[in-house]
Amino acid sequence: MAQAAEQGSIRPDITTGIIAMLLTFLGVIAMSGADKLPRLPLLKTALCLITFVYLSRGIAGLVLPIISQHPLIQQNSTTFWLVSSSICLFIGMLHLIGTIKLWNGNTLK
Repeated sequence: MAQAAEQGSIRPDITTGIIAMLLTFLGVIAMSGADKLPRLPLLKTALCLITFVYLSRGIAGLVLPIISQHPLIQQNSTTFWLVSSSICLFIGMLHLIGTIKLWNGNTLK
């Protein structure tokens, strides 16, 4: 991505914009679950899926660099995988705690 940006490609900008919009949308869903925004339809299902994705990415990112020699995995540094996976695990755990509280009918206040 850095090389594409250096060459003047618009692809990294578009990709970053899409990721930012997706993360904003996931934040809106989380805020809805925390009763900070109006309740969204299929909220529990969405929170379960989001939690699963974050936790899966976090775990996979810690394991795959060790067991895989695939070029797409190996192109990033160990530091990248450790930091990004730790962040995903942390966010996933926060989502898990909030989702369990929501599922049990507890407020997050």
